[in-house]
Formats: sequence, C-alpha cells, structure tokens
Amino acid sequence: MATTPLPATPRTGPPPARSVLRDTAFLRLWAGTTASGLATWALPFVLGLAVLHRELGAAGLGLVLAARTAGFLVAVAVGGVLADRHSRRAVVLWSALAAAVAAPLLALGLGRSLVLMTLAAALAGAGQGACRPAFQALTAEVVAADRRQQANAAMTVAVRASTLAGPTLTALLAAFADVGTLLLGIGLLWLVAALLPGRGAAAPAPGAAAAPRASLRAEFVDGIREARRHPWFLAGLGALTAVIALGYSATSVALPLISRDRYGTEWVLAAAMTAYTVGALGGALVAARRRPRSPGWSAFAGLAVYGFAPLSLMLPVHPAVVIAAYVVAGAGIELFNVPWFTATQREVAPDKLARVSSLDFLLSYGLAPLGLALIAPAIDAFGVTPVLAVCASACFLLPAVAALVPTARHFGRTPGPRAR
Repeated sequence: MATTPLPATPRTGPPPARSVLRDTAFLRLWAGTTASGLATWALPFVLGLAVLHRELGAAGLGLVLAARTAGFLVAVAVGGVLADRHSRRAVVLWSALAAAVAAPLLALGLGRSLVLMTLAAALAGAGQGACRPAFQALTAEVVAADRRQQANAAMTVAVRASTLAGPTLTALLAAFADVGTLLLGIGLLWLVAALLPGRGAAAPAPGAAAAPRASLRAEFVDGIREARRHPWFLAGLGALTAVIALGYSATSVALPLISRDRYGTEWVLAAAMTAYTVGALGGALVAARRRPRSPGWSAFAGLAVYGFAPLSLMLPVHPAVVIAAYVVAGAGIELFNVPWFTATQREVAPDKLARVSSLDFLLSYGLAPLGLALIAPAIDAFGVTPVLAVCASACFLLPAVAALVPTARHFGRTPGPRAR
C-alpha cells in the first residue's frame, strides 16, 4: 500500500537581522541628529554672509565664533556628566532648546549689539556641545548591540551630508531670505533636534535614584577613571587628537595657500574639501558592513591614511593627486570613526558612556583650535614644506604606535568580561 510521504520540515536558521534603518526609534534619533548637524554647519556660513552684507565686521565674526567654540568646550564636559546622571533624552531636549533660543538672539543682536551676539553664540555652542555626548549615549540605548556599527555609520553619513548640504542649502536660501531670517531657520532646525528623538530604552539601575550624588567634578573624574581602564581608548584618543591637531590643522592652513600659490586658482581648495567629504561618506558606507578580523588595527590604518593629505600638499603634483589624496583621507577617517564609536558603546560601562564620549569630543575637538593657532606661525617661521612633512609623519606614525597597545587590535580588553 502506497503512502504519501510527509512534507520535509524546512530548515530554519536565525532570522535575518533587521536593518537599523527600519527602526522608528533610531530613525527619529537619526533625523534629530541630522537637523542638529545642518544647524551646526549652517551657522558659520550664515555669519559669513552677515560679514558680506556689512551687518557684522570681520573682528566681530572672529569673536562670535570664538565664543561659540568656548561654549562648546565647556558644555561638552558638563553635558557628558549630566547625560550619565539624568535621562539622555532630557539632556538632548534641553541642550537643543538652548541652541534654538540662541538663534533669534543672534538675529536680534545682528547689526545692533555685538555683546548680545557673543553671548548668544556661547549659548549656541553650549547647546551643541551638551548634545554631542548625549546623542552618542542615546544611540547605545536605542539600538541593539549587533546593529550599532550600522547605526554609527548612518549617523556619520548624516554628519558628513550636513557638511555638504548645510552651506549649500544656506547659499540657495540666501537668494530669497535675509541673514536674520536664515538665523531663525537655524533655530527651527534646533527645535526639530530637540523634539524629534524618542526616549532611550535603558532603565536606571535599581536604587540609583536613591543613591547620593557626587559633585559634577567628581563624576567627571570618575569618567576619566573609566576611560583609563581601557588602554585601547587612551591610545586611540591620543592618536586621533594628534591627527586632528596636527594633520587636519596643517592642511586647513596650507591648502588655501597652496591652492592659490602653486595652482593659481581656488577650485583646488573647493575640490579637495568636497573630495574629503565624499570620501568620508564612502568610508562610512563601507564601515557599516565591514567586519575585519582585527577591527582596531584596521581602524588605526584608516586613521593613518590621513597623512596622505599633507603629503600630497608637500609635492609639486597634479591637482588630481591632491584631490585623490583627500578622498582617501576622508574615507580613512570614517573607517576609524565608525568602529571607534561602536567599540566605545560596547566596552565602556553604560552608566559612564556619556562622560567617556565627552572626553573624546573635548580632546579631539578642543585641541584643534590650538593646532590652528600654532600651525600658521610655524609655517611663517620654517616654511610650509617642513611643517607639512612633520605633520604627515605624525599622522602615519602615531596611529601605528597606538596600534601596538595590547588591547588595540580588537578595540577591547583581552582579560575579563566586557561591559554590556
């Protein structure tokens, strides 16, 4: 008697990982970050338009931008402590609202009160600075660990796209609106950044609310202690700070000079800066899916290739070589940034993540103005080629030295359990 065979049981494997771009909570956070990035990159351009329209002097522009940087540096440290002490979502809300309030104050002071504009710029910088570590820690709350590299890459794409779109959109809108109206538009972008992100998923530890709180200084020092527990983080932060303070600062000063004096045109400057951003976008897209066996070594190699940017400016090469070097440099920076942020979110204790992230921003961004201040006199004293040679050597050498730290190969501790 014939029997009907039973249907074969289909083999089931683990369900495919859901793309982070289909996660509503992350998309809201991503959109808020994008709005803050557009506002951040548009503000200096709008203030530059005010100088062109003679509503603000060159000295006044320098003072306003310096106040903005000072506000950023102070607030990024305080914001890291507050984001670990309170709700990260609340810190994003109030810091972005502060930046939103600063925009109409800038418009009110335009052409009337440089003091008001300076204070408003400091407030805008403080809002921007406090947002950064809170956004970084909120990403770890919203996104599961296995999708954070993709999420960090998407965040990086938003930041890099903002560097292109912010000034470009502002230039287009400037044909139809005055500077005051554009400043109000920046305030609306900060309002979007404040209101759009949702709450993080992490809950406070039991009993944490009842525990006595230390001072802001003590909690910041506690964040430094946490950073010192991760040798790969200290080594990476040192290499990153050196590349930004030396390599990025040197190219920022030298590229306009070389574009003018060697090539006799400004288009090399514009093309190189655009190529850097395009390369960074490409690097972020690659980093979203790339899983090298030695992520730390791969990331440090990406950081080191920034040295090709100052190296290309040393030599009398065709402009295409300079542009290609900037593409490579931009891609390398993001091949470092994405795994760097992901490892920080994975390895650092969750209740200290914002403080450790604030150290990252404080040193890597905070020492950049010092580098800019020293590079120009060094070029005047020693010439552009020797200075670029030293900076290119530092970009190649220091990430290689950082990669020698025992825990640097995988961006994580070798012994003991990892923080979750």
